[in-house]
Amino acid sequence: MHIADMTMFYATASGGVRTYLDAKHRRLKLYPGVRHSVLVPGRRYAHEAGLHRVPAPLLPFSRGHRFPLRRAPWRDLLQALRPELIEVGDPYVTAWAALDAGRRLGIPVVGFYHSDLPLLASNRFGQWAGRRCDPYVVKLYRQFNRVLAPSTVVADKLEALGLQSVFIQPLGVDLDLFNPQHCDDTLRQRLRLPDHTRLLVYAGRGAREKNLPVLLETMRRLGAPYHLLLIGSGMPRRVPANVSVLRRFCPAQEVARLVASCDVFLHAGTQETFGLVALEAMACGLPVVAANAGALPEIVPFFAGRVCEPFDPASMAAAVREVYEADPYLLGRKARQHVEAHHAWDAVVAGLITHYQAVLGSVELPVAVHG
Repeated sequence: MHIADMTMFYATASGGVRTYLDAKHRRLKLYPGVRHSVLVPGRRYAHEAGLHRVPAPLLPFSRGHRFPLRRAPWRDLLQALRPELIEVGDPYVTAWAALDAGRRLGIPVVGFYHSDLPLLASNRFGQWAGRRCDPYVVKLYRQFNRVLAPSTVVADKLEALGLQSVFIQPLGVDLDLFNPQHCDDTLRQRLRLPDHTRLLVYAGRGAREKNLPVLLETMRRLGAPYHLLLIGSGMPRRVPANVSVLRRFCPAQEVARLVASCDVFLHAGTQETFGLVALEAMACGLPVVAANAGALPEIVPFFAGRVCEPFDPASMAAAVREVYEADPYLLGRKARQHVEAHHAWDAVVAGLITHYQAVLGSVELPVAVHG
C-alpha cells in the first residue's frame, strides 16, 4: 500500500498537524508493504526519506508557513508518485489538487478535517465570513471518499452542515518524548521560586483564541503559592507577579521537559478541534484544568483533571484548587495511564490503516461510524 499525505500546515513552528504527520511517517515505516510519501510546502523542490517539498510562497508573519497558490505542482507530483490512496490535511489548494489527482489516478482521497475553517474565518473577519465558509466546506468535503475528524465536537459540526458518514479518528502522543521521567527537579530553583510553589504551566501559541487573559486573571485570583509558567511565542509581556514567561518557540524536547517539571496544566482555549497539547501534558503525568468547550472535555476525564466554565477565571481558579485538594500527583498518574491506554501513536496509526483498507475495499470496516 502506497499512501500519500499532503498539507500546507507544515513548518518549523507548526502544531498538531505536523506532529501527526511526523509520527505517522515514522510508524508507517514499520509496516511491511507500506510506503508513505508526504507532500508539504517548501522554498524549492526537494525530497528526502519520503518527504517531498513543493515550492510555495511564504506567508508573512506566519512563523514559516507557506501557502500554495497553484494546484498543478501538487497534482503533477502526486501523479508521478502514483500512490494508491491520498490523505489531505487542509481545506485549501492542496485539497483540490488531491481531488484532481485522485480522479486522474482513479484512487480514493481521504480528507482529515484538522482545523475548523468557518470558525477561523469568524474569528478573523466576523460571523458573516464564517457563514460564507460553510457552503465551501460542504462542497469540498462531500467529494472525499471518507472524512476523518479528530473529535466528536468536530464530527458533530460537519454533520450539522449536512456531511454524512464522518468518522472520528483521535490523535496520539509520543509516550517516550512526553514522559514524567523527563521531570527536571531544578526548574523551581531556576525560576527563583520556593520549593513549595504550586507550579502551573501552559505551552502553545499566544494566539487570541487561546484566551491567555483568562489564565492571567486566574493567577491574580489564586495568588501565592501558585505560579504559572507560560511557554511559547507570542506570549503576553505584561503579566502578574506570579507568572513567568518563556517567550519563544521551544522544540518539543524542551517543552516536554518543562511541562513534566510542573504540577498542573492550564488551558483556557475554547476552540480546540482536538487539544493535542493537553494530551501531551497528560502524557507527562500532569492533570489538566481546561475550559469546558471545544474538544477539551472529550480528552480530559474527571479522574485526570477538571473542566471549568469558559471565559471564567473564578471557575478556573476554583478548579485548580480542587485539583490540589484531590492530589495533582495522583490525578497525573491516572492521566498518564489514560493516555497510554487510548492515545499511543501505534494505536492511532493502526486505526488509520483500518480506514485506508476500508476505502480501498480490502477489508470489512471494524470501527463505528459517527452518528
